[in-house]
Amino acid sequence: MKTSDFDYELPQELIAQTPIEPRDHSRLLVYDRADRSVRHLHFYDLPQFLHAGDALVINETKVIPARLLGQKEDTGVPVELLLLKRLERDVWEALVRPGRRLRPGTMCVFGEGLLRAEIIDNAEDGGRKVRFHYQGVFEEILDRLGQMPLPPYIHEKLMDKTRYQTVYARHDGSAAAPTAGLHFTPELLKQVEDMGVKLCYVTLHVGLGTFRPVSVEDIQDHKMHSEHYYLPQRTADLINQTKQQGGRVIAVGTTSCRTLETLGTRQGLPLHEQSGYTDIFIYPGYQFKVLDGLITNFHLPESTLIMLVSAFAGYEHTMAAYELAVKENYRFFSFGDAMAIL
Repeated sequence: MKTSDFDYELPQELIAQTPIEPRDHSRLLVYDRADRSVRHLHFYDLPQFLHAGDALVINETKVIPARLLGQKEDTGVPVELLLLKRLERDVWEALVRPGRRLRPGTMCVFGEGLLRAEIIDNAEDGGRKVRFHYQGVFEEILDRLGQMPLPPYIHEKLMDKTRYQTVYARHDGSAAAPTAGLHFTPELLKQVEDMGVKLCYVTLHVGLGTFRPVSVEDIQDHKMHSEHYYLPQRTADLINQTKQQGGRVIAVGTTSCRTLETLGTRQGLPLHEQSGYTDIFIYPGYQFKVLDGLITNFHLPESTLIMLVSAFAGYEHTMAAYELAVKENYRFFSFGDAMAIL
C-alpha cells in the first residue's frame, strides 16, 4: 500500500487546540466490527460496551516536561532541546534547534545556569546526544524548567500541565502522551472496574518516532523508531485468564496495542512478564495475536497510527469512519475525540 492511501481531508478548525472538560465528555464514535454499525456517543458512555470478564489494557507511562528553552553558553543564541530518550544517567538523545549551531562540543545553559547541556555526539535523524550537568535532582530541575512537549499542531498554551497526562500516569519517560487515555477519569475507571472489567497496566514510553510522518511512498519501506516497554507478570496473568475465559482484551491506545502485539509476536499466548524495546509496525495485512478491541483517538493523515487502526478495523471501514467523523465535526488528534473499535 502507498502512504497516500491513508490521506484524508481535514479542515483546520477540527484540530482540537484545548482539552474538553470534564475529560470524559469528549465524543465517542463506536464502530462494531461484527455488523459494521457506527454509533455517535460520549466517552462516558463507554461502559455500556464493556462486559464483565473483559480486560482493559492501559499505558501507565508519564510524559516528562521534555522541552527546554535556553541559550548557547558562548553566544547567547536561543536554543531548544526536546528530550527523547534517556541513554545513561545524565545522557539523553534529543532533538535540537538550531541544529546547524549545536555541534558536538557546544554547551547550552537553561534557567540561568541551573542546568547545563553539553552536546557530545550526533544521533540518528539529525538528533544529538546530550550530557547534562547540574547540582541536585535532575527530575526536580526538569520539572521546574521544562515545558510539556505539545505537538506542533497545538497552538494554544496549555494552562494545566496535568491535562496532557493521563490520570493513571506513573512512570516517567514519554515525550508525548498516550492520548487515548486522556479521556478517562478516576470515577469512570472505578465504574468500569466495579462492572467486573479487569484493569491491566503496561508501560510503553512514547517517543516522537511514533508520530513522525511516513516519508516513503511504499509503507513497507518505513522504519519505526524503537520504544521501551514493560509488561508486568500480573498483567500477563490477567490477559491470559481473560483469553482462557472467553473475554475480550481491549487496548486503550495504539501504545498499549503495540506492547501487546509485540509480546504476542515474540512469545505467543500465554504471555509472560517481559521488558525491552519494540519497533513493531502494524499496517493492513497484519494478523493480530492478542487484541480484541481498541480505543483510540483520530490520527494524522498518512501516519503510522492511522495505518495501525486500518489494520484492526479494515482499511475501507477506517477511512469511511474518518470521513464520517469529519462530516460530523468530531475533534481530531491529541486533545480530540475518541473512537472505540469493538
